Amino acid sequence: MPASAAEAEAAITRGCLRKIFPLVGMPNTNVQGPVMQILQIKHIPGQNGSPDRFRLVLNDTENFILSMMATQANDLVREGKVTKGCLVRLTKYTASEMKQKRILVVVDVDILTQYGEHEKLGMPASLETGQPLGAQPPINQGTRPTSFYGSNPPKPAIKHESPAPRSFGASKPQQGHSTHGPVYPIESLSPYQNKWTIKARVSYKSDIKTWTNQKGSGKLFTVHFLDESGEIRATGFNDQCDALYEVLQEGQVYYVSQCKVNMAKKQFSTLKNEYELMFERDTQVERCTDDDGGVPAIKFNPVALGSLESVEPNSLIDVIGILIEIGDLGEIVSKTTSKTFKKRDITIADNSGYSVRVTLWGAQAENFDVPMETVIGCKGVKVGDFGGRSLSMLMSSQLTVSPDVVEAHKLKGWYDAQGRSENFSRYHSSGGGGGGAGASDAWKNIAMTKDEQLGFGEKPDYFWMKATVAFIKQESVYYPACPSSDTSCNRKVLEDGGVWRCERCNQTFEKPTYRYVLQCSLEDFTGGGVWVSCFDDAGRLILGMTADELNDIRERDQTEYAAVFEKALSQTFNFSVRAKLDTYQDQQRTRLQVMKANPLNFAEECHKLMKIIHAYD
Repeated sequence: MPASAAEAEAAITRGCLRKIFPLVGMPNTNVQGPVMQILQIKHIPGQNGSPDRFRLVLNDTENFILSMMATQANDLVREGKVTKGCLVRLTKYTASEMKQKRILVVVDVDILTQYGEHEKLGMPASLETGQPLGAQPPINQGTRPTSFYGSNPPKPAIKHESPAPRSFGASKPQQGHSTHGPVYPIESLSPYQNKWTIKARVSYKSDIKTWTNQKGSGKLFTVHFLDESGEIRATGFNDQCDALYEVLQEGQVYYVSQCKVNMAKKQFSTLKNEYELMFERDTQVERCTDDDGGVPAIKFNPVALGSLESVEPNSLIDVIGILIEIGDLGEIVSKTTSKTFKKRDITIADNSGYSVRVTLWGAQAENFDVPMETVIGCKGVKVGDFGGRSLSMLMSSQLTVSPDVVEAHKLKGWYDAQGRSENFSRYHSSGGGGGGAGASDAWKNIAMTKDEQLGFGEKPDYFWMKATVAFIKQESVYYPACPSSDTSCNRKVLEDGGVWRCERCNQTFEKPTYRYVLQCSLEDFTGGGVWVSCFDDAGRLILGMTADELNDIRERDQTEYAAVFEKALSQTFNFSVRAKLDTYQDQQRTRLQVMKANPLNFAEECHKLMKIIHAYD
């Protein structure tokens, strides 16, 4: 039989919240494994691709406090193990203060099922979540029927400084430092707070990337910061790139503060965090000289190689495997830019009985020097389906040799014991690139282009999509181009003394030939929209006339000019699209360019629908 309410109340670590969040003048106490009751659980849906969260209220019979469940522990709630009224032992947690509110981030718990579920135990009072930590708690203050958190405590007469937040569990408590502020878990960062410091390890640092465009040149680099609660991406541009690139070293632990917190651009990040950091002029980075044993080196959520068939193409995943093959260093030449890329294929296997090819690019391919039968961890690799499942490293992917994680140690033990003699199944492959570029005849809807992060890799992605023209910008829709018989020119010409001059051809012309550079918003049945660039051939199809004809209309009648764009809306076409990573005003984005547009062939569209219907038979 479940324990009685009295037995359950006796098992709770009475008053532990006051020890975790002491009053001013009282010593800090490292409360190991406190037992508390869960009074409330609230589901908070994720937004913009971020994971769902669960908000808890914890009770130690004297006080209660608002808490958040770390995302890695969400399954405990989803599976019904953590329920309202049950008792849990906090084996790992982080205590902090945000905007004068105390909060616990629960990283891991043991569920004490022997005590069952009960209504509120004891007479807990609010831990003054809206007051500074130095405020005295109200005495014998119960909860109101209309407010879970009880009556508001009186305002303190004296304002006290708040002690630094501390982490408990597997690591030692984080203590204050003379040159940095209170330490917060990465998981608690948001754009709505300013004064914070994180203590985190640099788990990844990119090379410096440079760009040049009409507005000038620039450079950037990115790092991933990691602590017990999660990971976050940080980017430094130009001056911050110069100042911090050599300071931040992969594998080292730092105190970081005074960064700008932005919404994460999911198409450029492999991390499961809805926010990201931007280094600014006032950003502070301090090397941690404390014992950093509690800060993990890397985190993996590995997918078994045998289950790759069930993973959507272009997904970003983590894998861990044994290195069983190393291919020769090769080169490929881009058809669009004629640039040469270095590549190398390696093969890894795991205890699912499958092996898979992983393609390395650039310097990583050239410098790869890892002994055979070594455990390899690949974080944030892209799944390809060209001729079978394969994996491709991206600029943001991480390759770790012999990662110090439980999954890697288990895999190595299995391989040494029996795996070395296994015959691994292979995913059928017809060779070629690294599985990241995608086939040019692949069909995608708009939602898939965003979910699959098309254009995120080193090489552009090509695909087809059926979409409807929702909007066309009416400014700068065409440009004066070279009318030379050399059709490969098409350069912009400049008016000079009543004639038009082409710098490339070194010729002058009486008048130019106008060519389209449309910016269109496309939509489809998924409810999403994307902006695409359309050049002359696609522009003629969409607007139904040449750019020369449109220019004549614009000079003659502005009303008729506007009517041309109005008529072009709500038309549906099949678009061949190229998605490529671009940098604009120090911000990375994916640029979609229409390579070709075709009117709908309704007979072919019917055949496509019939095939889809027959697939359900």
